[in-house]
This record gives sequence, structure tokens and C-alpha cells, in this order.
Amino acid sequence: MSQNAMKRLYLMQVGSMPEYQIPIVCYLVQTGDGKNILIDSGLPEIMPEGESEFENGQDVIEQLASIGLKPDDIDTVISTHYDIDHAGRHAAFTKAQYVVQRVHHLDAASNPRFAANRPQWDQPMERIRLVDGDTELLPGLELIETSGHVPGHQSVLVRLPKTGAILLPIDAVPFGEGFTRDEQDDGSNPDAEAIRVSTIKLLDLVEREHIGLVIFGHDKEQWEGLKKLPEYYE
Repeated sequence: MSQNAMKRLYLMQVGSMPEYQIPIVCYLVQTGDGKNILIDSGLPEIMPEGESEFENGQDVIEQLASIGLKPDDIDTVISTHYDIDHAGRHAAFTKAQYVVQRVHHLDAASNPRFAANRPQWDQPMERIRLVDGDTELLPGLELIETSGHVPGHQSVLVRLPKTGAILLPIDAVPFGEGFTRDEQDDGSNPDAEAIRVSTIKLLDLVEREHIGLVIFGHDKEQWEGLKKLPEYYE
């Protein structure tokens, strides 16, 4: 295993959507040469006024502390997208480089959907790396452009030495039941076609790469059976 290859993947539940019992999650990847890469940052410490659908749990900073990490120990934050339950603590990681799809970052600048959380994601440009489409970030860590949920959403593929490849679709496919080629479009979602294209892209990837584990972004039933921090996948 090369020194900068992926070594561990930690899963964290940082809160929930109580009405639907949906977990709000983020992830930490550690490399063989000691880098810490955070994938999303969960919910904000204090919810914006009127934001009542989410409930905080043990936040990402507390969870990282439980394995001996401080915010300044995070080298990279992979920002899958700027929704408040995925980018709510971005501003805490002041030493990190943020990696986001260019299309998403540019869209967010004028999209009211992301305005309330802007103080978190609107970081100095010298600390933001904009990527265009599918990108190998490091050996064993790939970003996969999966627009649909929002423009420029990205999923993440992590290749571990023992577990093998793990796919994190994030909100491209939040629930296992949606990971199908047969999803019916009832016409109610204007983004349905883009979501379908990204879903099929990920299904093709799983088949091509023989990926054994797909961790869906908000799937309560699956989440209950997964290893959570301080346990990890390696």
C-alpha cells in the first residue's frame, strides 16, 4: 500500500430529521501518510431561524475530538454540496482546503437555497479547490459528479485495503430503495431526469468496479447496521 493511499473510513451521525427518522451524517477518511479528509460537515451549531426540520446530535467537532482530532487537524474538506445538513460546520476547519464542483460553487453564489448557510461555505477562494466533473483527488479517493439533487452535487468513491471500494452516493441516492434502474418519474420533480442519469451512472460504476459496499446518504435502516465512529472500515 502506498503511503498516501486510503487507510480508514469513519462514519458519523451528527443529527437527524426527527419527522422522518432520517440520519444526518458525515465521513472521515484517513490516509496512510496521516492526512485527515472530512467528507461534509453536518448540521450547523445553531440552526437558522425557521429551520425546524433538523435536530442536532453529537456534532462533527465533538466526534472528531473523541478520536483525538481537532478542527485544525483536518487537511481537506470534500464538500459534496452546500445544503445546510451537509455544510453546516464548514467554517470550523480553517486550515483545510475545500474541494467542491465548480458548477455547484458558482450556482450557490446566487441560489437562495444556500443563502442561510453562506457564512459556512463561502470561504476565501485561495482555500477552495474547484473541480470539474469526475476527479481523482488522491490514489484511492475519487469524486464523481452526480448532479440532480442540486447542480454540481458530487459523490465519493473510497478504495480501502481490506474492505475494497466503498461508494458514498450522498444525496444523489439518499435511500437504498432508490438505487434502481426502474425508478418511475411521476412528473412531480423537475430534476427527476438529472437524478436518474446520476443514479444510472453510479449503478454502472458499481457493476464495472464490483463495488461491495454502497453507503446511502440518509438510509436509517442501513445506517443502523453500519460501523460508526470510533469503529471504522479499513
